[in-house]
Amino acid sequence: MFKLSTVSTIKSILEKHQFQMKKKYGQNFLADEHILEKITKYAEIGPNDYVLEIGSGIGTLTQNLAQYAKKVVTVEIDSQLIPILQDTLKDGSNIEVLHCDILKLNLGELKKQSQTWKVVANLPYYITTAILMRFLESDLRIEQMTVMMQKEVAQRIQANPGNKDYGILSLIVRYYADVEKVIDVVPACFFPRPKVASIVLNFHQLQKPRVEVSNKKLLFSLIRSAFQQRRKTLLNALSHSPELCYSKEEIGEAIEKCGWDMQIRGERLSLE
Repeated sequence: MFKLSTVSTIKSILEKHQFQMKKKYGQNFLADEHILEKITKYAEIGPNDYVLEIGSGIGTLTQNLAQYAKKVVTVEIDSQLIPILQDTLKDGSNIEVLHCDILKLNLGELKKQSQTWKVVANLPYYITTAILMRFLESDLRIEQMTVMMQKEVAQRIQANPGNKDYGILSLIVRYYADVEKVIDVVPACFFPRPKVASIVLNFHQLQKPRVEVSNKKLLFSLIRSAFQQRRKTLLNALSHSPELCYSKEEIGEAIEKCGWDMQIRGERLSLE
């Protein structure tokens, strides 16, 4: 297959198919072979791996993944990109293109092909959190996720207690996975250039959640309630939360039993 990772090639393909960018999908195509190779390297793709790619674009990253994987299933929501992919990936015998919304994809069908998957993606920025939560919480066995996202979102995921970026996303991701930053990606690596910088993160899903709780739903409700008005004290935030049914007195007693100051805020607390 001929390489797709130059601006001139991308422009030529888009013009050939009279493709119109859709703002709602945040379409920016990777045009840097060095970054593509790095993503593939850090994803640790091997000849026995089944890879799920989210957001095919014109198949630039798909090509790289298919060189190393046993099979690549790539998912694209934009119907106008499907004929382009049928053209650019026609020589990829180990590539399957699915035209669907990743949030509605039947994960049971993937299980029929393989019990273990690796996820690689240049995530659509407008639904990054929804996609991450879907796969972290699914029963699909994911060995590793190597995904690009907006820099600000990556910083929120990796933030520690007391940091201004620390919040709901930081805690919920930490419940499920270990995360490491692998690459910074500048706007110049895309066509067209986005207005924001990006970061590639590696997610290694834990075999069991980082903390053991008897009621995960309650834990997540406490987390959301603590940060919905993050400048409030934990006492006030939890006692005014529509998700919780505890009185201010009960919450105050619990905080006291933990040995914390009554003025503590949720942003000071670790997941544990």
